[in-house]
Amino acid sequence: MHKQTAHIKENPAQRLKIKFAIIPVIIGISVVGYMLYKEFNPQVFNVIKFTWSSFFWLLLAVLFMMGRDIGYSLRLMILSDGKFRFWKALRVVLLWEFTSAITPSAIGGTSVAVVYVNKEGLNLGHSSALVMLTSFLDELYFVLMFPLLVLLAGPSNLFTIGDTHTLSRELLMFSIIGYSLKFLWIVMLSYGLFVNPRGLKWILLLIFKLPLLRRWKHGANRAGSDIINSSREYRSNPASFWLKVFAASFLSWTSRFFVVNAILLAFFSIEHNALIFARQLVMWIMMLVSPTPGGSGFAEFVFTRYLSEFIPVDSSMIISVSVAMALLWRLISYYPYLFTGAILFPRWVKRHFINK
Repeated sequence: MHKQTAHIKENPAQRLKIKFAIIPVIIGISVVGYMLYKEFNPQVFNVIKFTWSSFFWLLLAVLFMMGRDIGYSLRLMILSDGKFRFWKALRVVLLWEFTSAITPSAIGGTSVAVVYVNKEGLNLGHSSALVMLTSFLDELYFVLMFPLLVLLAGPSNLFTIGDTHTLSRELLMFSIIGYSLKFLWIVMLSYGLFVNPRGLKWILLLIFKLPLLRRWKHGANRAGSDIINSSREYRSNPASFWLKVFAASFLSWTSRFFVVNAILLAFFSIEHNALIFARQLVMWIMMLVSPTPGGSGFAEFVFTRYLSEFIPVDSSMIISVSVAMALLWRLISYYPYLFTGAILFPRWVKRHFINK
């Protein structure tokens, strides 16, 4: 317990610097700039026109992003047993998203999130349990929605790129592997949270004694302890509690994925909205393995290759138009967290660490 307490008292500014926020901006703008330089077509300005309809759909895209943050905030309010009011929960969400935005997607902001939640007033055990359960709920959304969308959209539509009408084996395999890992994680968490938390911790420690995994055994030990704390905190909650937190998760993630639909509808007549929504879940798998902070650069590239076929423009302009749409998507869904975090994070560190 002493080691955990010492860890929580560390200043997160030792690992997170505001200057890190500049890196993903540079990477993202560089990738977009390079693609525009290679593929730019001046006629793109003839097809991208701002109208009152464009303003409406772009405003709706912004509202969807707000819905994402509201869903996350409501979930934190429920999981904290009402100890977090809305503005405090929103502050934690924005700090958490800022951390995710400046770290590689595979790492994310979860490890520092425990610090944010703890310093906002929850004890260490409750903080660890809360963060662990948010991970469980996020993965549960994906595990439930992905097969449903595959059935509705059809595998051939979901995993076919361009006009070749052939199934992309690499994309399909990548998605199967990613989904399998998420499904396995959900099964393990469900067993640990609701059946036998100490048994799961013992299994984790046994697995991470293997030579190839030994270097991560301390992290596995912490994860096992977090699962035990989570089980203590949430195991006895009624069904209504789980319905509310999952509804908040559903609101957040569904709002996140509707942003792209709204952006495309701002400029074009789009027919395959359900398929665009479904493809974003596949994009999310690909972004999880991106080595760049927040998937910057990689996300823009994937967008232009995977969603461009839904933009009804001439093939000579498709790359230029899709790059512009990708940049607009990131301006609405990603860069605001960098800017708000750059304002909130120094003040938060000063209040909770430096002043104390």
